[in-house]
Amino acid sequence: MLKYVSRRILYTTILLLIVSLSIFYIFDLIPMDPARLICSKQCTPALVEANRHRLGLDVSVIEQWWRFIVGLFAGRTFGEDGIGQFCSAPALGYSFPRHECVTTIVANAFPFTLSLAVGAFIMWISVGVSLGVLSARKKGKFADRAASVFVLVGTSLPTFISGILILLFIVLKFNLVNPLELGDWHNPFTEPIGWLNTFFFPCATLALAYAATYTRFTRSNVIETSSEDYIRTARAKGLTERVILRKHTLRAALAPIVTIAGLDFAGLLGGAVITEGIFGLNGLGKLSIKAVTQTYDLPIIVATTLIASTLVLVANLLVDITYAFIDPRVRAE
Repeated sequence: MLKYVSRRILYTTILLLIVSLSIFYIFDLIPMDPARLICSKQCTPALVEANRHRLGLDVSVIEQWWRFIVGLFAGRTFGEDGIGQFCSAPALGYSFPRHECVTTIVANAFPFTLSLAVGAFIMWISVGVSLGVLSARKKGKFADRAASVFVLVGTSLPTFISGILILLFIVLKFNLVNPLELGDWHNPFTEPIGWLNTFFFPCATLALAYAATYTRFTRSNVIETSSEDYIRTARAKGLTERVILRKHTLRAALAPIVTIAGLDFAGLLGGAVITEGIFGLNGLGKLSIKAVTQTYDLPIIVATTLIASTLVLVANLLVDITYAFIDPRVRAE
């Protein structure tokens, strides 16, 4: 098992380096000059060149990438030598339009995205898996048909529609949250009620679509697993249906769900753009969109892209390790 985990960590580290270098090359190929875009109306060639130097774009892509990697561990000074701005490790860059280290900007936005992702994940796993198992055990009955209606509604409503409907006809209509307090940050440990006011409905918006998908996926997996030979053998031994479900059926049926759940969660950690926008949450998704559409703040764009990529790769690593614990065949291979 240790050999398997070590090998997966090594592969993930190599892949992270390749992905990060690829991102720098991709942004270098974009037919836009960030140094000119952040220039004032009185832009001159000398000023553009100065901006290019401040952004670190006056060197090769390999050199830009290497400086970024070094900055993650040792910090980095951005701008002119001697009068530049130093950002301590891990230095993700420096936003000259905002006059702030990107690490600080990301650190301020990440709690919003993390709270949204964790809350939505708990909701959709709890509801989706429970409804899926119930639907499979009550196949063809009222509970199964009711779950099918939920799946149909959940998969048919886009997030931007369900979010607006929840905001207008539940949150604001019944005055559940003060409109002026929408999007405010509350610490979940010291202000749990305030945190719930801010994040419950955004989490429910995200969880609706995911829970519908997981209900359908869990139902089909449980039904398929229940017809396996080893399940029939367990019944022949006299085991109760509850024991068979808990010890045999669920363990096999939920193994594929671990994979998609980990990747879906990592994707949300990269930013849920639509939901954050509807409920006014200043998370990574909203930060990225603003950096792209309004200021073209390249350091923020690169940093958020790298963070999203890293989260997906790390989630993939954790899924592989979890899969090895669930399925002994993985460890044997």
